[in-house]
Amino acid sequence: MQAPTTEAVVLPRLLSTYCPSTPTKRIRSEPDITTFMRSLAYDRLMTFILLLNQSALDKPISAITHTSSAVDAILALLDAADELIKNFPPLSNPQRFGNKAFRQWLEKLEENTNDLMCSMLPETLHPALPELNVYWLGSFGNDTRIDYGSGHELSFLAWLAGLAMLGHFVPEDYDAVVLSIFVRYLELVRKLQRTYSLEPAGSHGVWGLDDHQFLPYLWGSAQLANHPRLTPKSITQKDLVDLLAPEYMYFRCIQYIGEVKRGPFHEHSPMLFDISAVISWKKVNSGMTKMYIAEVLKKVPVVQHFPFGFLFPFDNTNAK
Repeated sequence: MQAPTTEAVVLPRLLSTYCPSTPTKRIRSEPDITTFMRSLAYDRLMTFILLLNQSALDKPISAITHTSSAVDAILALLDAADELIKNFPPLSNPQRFGNKAFRQWLEKLEENTNDLMCSMLPETLHPALPELNVYWLGSFGNDTRIDYGSGHELSFLAWLAGLAMLGHFVPEDYDAVVLSIFVRYLELVRKLQRTYSLEPAGSHGVWGLDDHQFLPYLWGSAQLANHPRLTPKSITQKDLVDLLAPEYMYFRCIQYIGEVKRGPFHEHSPMLFDISAVISWKKVNSGMTKMYIAEVLKKVPVVQHFPFGFLFPFDNTNAK
C-alpha cells in the first residue's frame, strides 16, 4: 500500500478492543520494508499523516484560537518535559559527539513519565500507557548516540496517532494537534538540539532535506497550499522568513536553519533551495508526501528502530 487517498481515510477506534502489548522492533533488512508497506502499522501512520495534512490546509498557526482539554493535556506534558531541561544544564567539559547531560535529562523524563501520564491522561487510557510510553520516550532522541532525527519525529507521530486511535482526540482536535501540539513539540526538540548539541540521526548531510525534521515541511506546505501571495520562492527572502515564521511551520524551519547554519542558503541547504523553485505549494505538498514515504518510511536505517505492537501491528492490512 502507498499513501491512502485523502477522500476516505479514517483511523480505527481501538479503545474497546485494546489488549496491552509490548512493542517490539521487526524491521532488520530490506525485505522487511516490503512487509511493512503492506502492514496495518503503515496504513495507520499514513492515514494519520494525511488526516493532519488536511487539517492544516490553508491555516496559519494563529487560526487555533481554542483548544480542547485533550489538547491542553498534551501541551502540559510537553511543558513538563521542557521544564526538566533547566535541571540538567550541559556539561562544560569538552565532548566530541553531543553533550552527555542529555542522557540525564532523558533518564529523568523516563523516570517521571508514568506519573506524568497518569496525572494528565484520562483513566481509560491508563491500560495502554506501557505501550504509548514507548513512543513518547522515543520522540526526543537516542541517549546512547546522543542524536535526534526523523525516526524520533516518527515516534512522536505514532504516539499522537495512538492517542487518537484510543479516543483521546476527536477529529475536531486535529488542526490543533498539528498547529498547537506539533508546533510545541518542534520548539522543544529544537531546544534539546541546541542545549545538548544533538547529532543529526541518519542525516544525508548537505544533500538531505533537513538535519533533524521532515513532517513540518509536509504539513507546513499544506498550511500554504492556496496562499494568494506567498510562493515556495518566498523562503529565500530572509525578511519574509522572519515575518512569517511564527505563523507557518515551513518558514519557521527555514528560520531555524538560518540560526544554526552559516553561509549561503543554497550551499548549506541545496535541496530546500531547489524545492523553492517549484511552481506551487500544492506541488511541494504532494512531493513532500511522496518523499516522506521514500526517505523515511522506506528507509531501513530509520524504521528499524520503530516498534510494533497492538496500536501499530506488523500484520498485513488484509488481516483487517
